Amino acid sequence: MLRGLDIRDLLLIDRLSVEFRPGLNVLTGETGAGKSILLDALGFVLGWRGRADLVRAGADTGEVVAVFDLGAEHPVRAVLEDAGLPGGDELILRRTVTADGRKTAFVNDRRTTGEVLRALSDGLVELHGQHDDHGLMNPRGHRALLDAFAGHDGLVVAARAAWGALSRAEGDLAAAKAAVAEAAREEEFLRHAVAELDRLAPEPGEDAALDARRRLMQGAAKVGQDIARAAQALGGEGAEGQLADALRWLEGAAGRAGDALDGRLDAPIAALGRALAELSEVQAGVDAALDALAFDPGELERVEERLFAIRAAARKHGVAPDDLGAHADGLRARLAALDAGEAGIARLTRAVAEARAAQGAAADALSVSRRAAAVALDGLMAAELPPLKLDRAVFLTRVEAGDPGPDGADAVAFTVSTNPGLPPGPLDRIASGGELSRFMLALKVCLTRRASGLTLIFDEIDRGVGGATADAVGRRLAALAAVGAAPGGGQVLAVTHSPQVAARAAHHWRVEKRVAGGQTLSTVVPLAGAARADEIARMLAGDTITEAARAAAQALLAG
Repeated sequence: MLRGLDIRDLLLIDRLSVEFRPGLNVLTGETGAGKSILLDALGFVLGWRGRADLVRAGADTGEVVAVFDLGAEHPVRAVLEDAGLPGGDELILRRTVTADGRKTAFVNDRRTTGEVLRALSDGLVELHGQHDDHGLMNPRGHRALLDAFAGHDGLVVAARAAWGALSRAEGDLAAAKAAVAEAAREEEFLRHAVAELDRLAPEPGEDAALDARRRLMQGAAKVGQDIARAAQALGGEGAEGQLADALRWLEGAAGRAGDALDGRLDAPIAALGRALAELSEVQAGVDAALDALAFDPGELERVEERLFAIRAAARKHGVAPDDLGAHADGLRARLAALDAGEAGIARLTRAVAEARAAQGAAADALSVSRRAAAVALDGLMAAELPPLKLDRAVFLTRVEAGDPGPDGADAVAFTVSTNPGLPPGPLDRIASGGELSRFMLALKVCLTRRASGLTLIFDEIDRGVGGATADAVGRRLAALAAVGAAPGGGQVLAVTHSPQVAARAAHHWRVEKRVAGGQTLSTVVPLAGAARADEIARMLAGDTITEAARAAAQALLAG
């Protein structure tokens, strides 16, 4: 329930605070007094898109604060929780706008966005007038309204889930078919590439090893010549033979000399023996090096052929030589997918068929419930129309086959016939202005029976009607306010020019214009007692209030 509205420096309002109450609240006043400004201000704080020039002339910033009471089960509490905003029994919305158009919004003193405000407004206020273009007047919204009336949320959720499952199954099947088609287009290449790579059988690190072996063999000729010359210099025809001869000669000399040399050849002979031992190790190493350099002349050709084949394959497939094995595994996987594709497509096709059957069953269940709800709504409307002086009118909710979608496969439209014998047609094409207002009111009554804590706002719902019809509208508005589900009772706000409607209000405000400091400002004055009777008399008689008008006003208030 809307408890209060506080407006600062907005349009023609400098300072205004209005405390609304449960029941039927009416706003009256002369044309141009500024009644629509209150709705503009409320729409602004609720995040609705409206006029841009909101800040009062001469002010820097405009501000609107709206305070709502929330029941324990109010649906707005879930919106607050989803948005991470503080909750409670009281909801305070505040929104400011600067002269250059910058807007800032707060919910319970926590900064938020206009999108969050609009999400909250859906559960707080229902306005007839500004939003009927995407509500009662727009057939595209009739299905959602019928669903809300039916209260079959579980069936709607099930239908959406079934549609989502069907969409995913169809997506999986389409992706599988596309993958198989793509693989089929390159099947010949895949099979040739896999066979080629299988024959090549490259190993990780093989490219580097082959390159090193190739370089070694390419340099072996020059290196081998030097090592061979060294081996010859060290061998029997070179250093080894000469050292062996020298050792033999010294040993022979030492033996013939006996004690004459007093052992002077012993040390040279020992050193020469050690030199021969070291020389033997040198020869062994040189021989090993020569063995390492020895290769089959055809090996270099074979190494180069394999190295070039690996590098050519890497260039062909656009990968590093060491990644050829992994690339081959990927190609094999694509071939396996192709080979298994038909079986997979058959499985996914069965899954799509099952999902489509489940979606059809969910949509059928929703259709059955919608048709039952349509009959119930039509029955309620039949009871609502006579009190609104539409005794001969017929309201019919059409539920027909439509395009399948997340919300089932029904097309829903609210239609009316205002003259016997004529077929029902769209609301906005069949009903006149006055009739349309009353149809809208009757629909509001029926469609908001399940609303919890919703403030209903009617902007001149009584336009085009008068007399007994206007009185019927007033009585229905009062009855609608009395049966609401908001804490402390229902709440209806009505902007009206009809004295019959104003007389049925539980609370009455008059919107006035005044001139202060050379500026025209609007204000709202609560009315009670004689002041209220005078306002209704003014609405009956015009600027000059007669005693007869006062008596008629008292009669309306008493009636």
